[in-house]
Amino acid sequence: MAPRVLVSDKLSPTAVQIFKDRGVEVDYLPDLGKDKEKLLEVIGQYDGLAIRSATKVTEKLIAAATNLKVIGRAGIGVDNIDIPAASRRGMIVMNTPFGNSITTAEHAIALMFAVARQLPEANASTHAGKWEKNRFMGVEITGKTLGVIGCGNIGSIVATRGVGLKMKVIAYDPFLSESRAEELGVEKVELQEIFTRSDFITLHTPMTDKTRGIINNDAFAKMKDGVRIINCARGGLVVEADLVEALKSGKVAGAGIDVFEVEPATESPLFGMDNVVCTPHLGASTSEAQENVALQVAEQMSDYLIKGAVSNAINMPSISAEEAPRLKPLIKLAEVLGTFVGQATDEPIQEVEILFDGATASMNTRALISAALAGLIRPMVSDVNMVSAPIMAKERGVILSEIKRDKSGVFDGYIKLTVKTGTMTRTIAGTVFSDGKPRFIQIKGINLDAEVGEHMLYTTNDDAPGIIGLLGTICGKHGVNIANFHLGRDRPGGDAIALLYLDAPFPDHVLEELRADARINSAKPLHFDVSSI
Repeated sequence: MAPRVLVSDKLSPTAVQIFKDRGVEVDYLPDLGKDKEKLLEVIGQYDGLAIRSATKVTEKLIAAATNLKVIGRAGIGVDNIDIPAASRRGMIVMNTPFGNSITTAEHAIALMFAVARQLPEANASTHAGKWEKNRFMGVEITGKTLGVIGCGNIGSIVATRGVGLKMKVIAYDPFLSESRAEELGVEKVELQEIFTRSDFITLHTPMTDKTRGIINNDAFAKMKDGVRIINCARGGLVVEADLVEALKSGKVAGAGIDVFEVEPATESPLFGMDNVVCTPHLGASTSEAQENVALQVAEQMSDYLIKGAVSNAINMPSISAEEAPRLKPLIKLAEVLGTFVGQATDEPIQEVEILFDGATASMNTRALISAALAGLIRPMVSDVNMVSAPIMAKERGVILSEIKRDKSGVFDGYIKLTVKTGTMTRTIAGTVFSDGKPRFIQIKGINLDAEVGEHMLYTTNDDAPGIIGLLGTICGKHGVNIANFHLGRDRPGGDAIALLYLDAPFPDHVLEELRADARINSAKPLHFDVSSI
């Protein structure tokens, strides 16, 4: 059955056609996002939801979306999506961070010019028949210092435009490397230097707990007199009440504001101030940008629903369409390794270590880690997937570590999972052979070569004669058919393990009898979903 997508906000007809061309059924109901009750009624029918800003994806809506796998936001801002709730339910949240980057950057530059030369006020005055040439004394852009807060995709475009305008550009971004700063032609500085050195400050950072209210009274006190502020990023980065006071005092000579603390902003203390240019969140409002983000979200959602490729996800590692086929068997391997340990472990898990060796070390290991955690947690919480697993592990205080090495040994792709509880450590390793199927190749440090079966029994014992006979006798007595059998030991007389492949789940009463025998240290029935192997 083809996946089904609901488009509840306005997207271009071309975007809708992309869904259809990719084999996705699509219902285009662009006004449904405004009808909360109707949306709640129908959302359970869909695998994907494509939105802009009008649809509010609340926790209540997410709870009703019983089949929803992916939410696609045509645009960069995801403030209208409850991402934690979506993540807990295992829904991927995608945005389109690149489709409107140039448009937003250009709007910031436009506001900078408008504020520098008081263009809106001069325009209104001239239209009114006044000729107030002496009233509108602006400042030049050339030679001024532009402070960029947030030098990611949009911020870096603004920075290069500023360099092109012969400005001195300084940038603050915790993730900006020296080499990237050099490539952009900007000087990397700390936030305080942005405040003390800039003639113009432009914001291009997401809204987080750390960035909320980043421009406030304390920041204004450090700035030059006559500084100008531009905000095309997120309302709330600038404390509006503090900005008003700074504008009235002359500390701030002007401001260009495209985003507000409350939107739609039908009223604001900034409205009516001569030295403020306000626009109604127009950063992404060009025909090119609106078309770009619509096409991009349709392509991304289709690629995920049809191919399993993940692009620009907020809450999951990206998996490109090119690497998805190669990564898919390794994702399954990581998942079954986690599932094995999760079923074999009764105590709370405290630490998880994942070792990638050979070819896997150079792959998208974040996706493999998410798959391993999903398998590990699923025996305890059935409703978990690669999206929700990392969050659940973090909520449970699990310490996660990753090791990469390239020994290029016997196995080209090798994953080893080590799990620690308060009293014990479990290890299991696996690989994928040329047939694309996952294999267990080491358990408890004991080498073996075992495929994954739907119904299995895992036992541990001291290496001694009679164990095979014991397992066969008990299973035979109760009509439990053994389809296959794998054994391993670390040394003669040491630790030994057995993996039994069964035609059906191992009966509880037979398990009790087996565990009662002193020669068996432990016995764990295992179940694996082999439908996708």
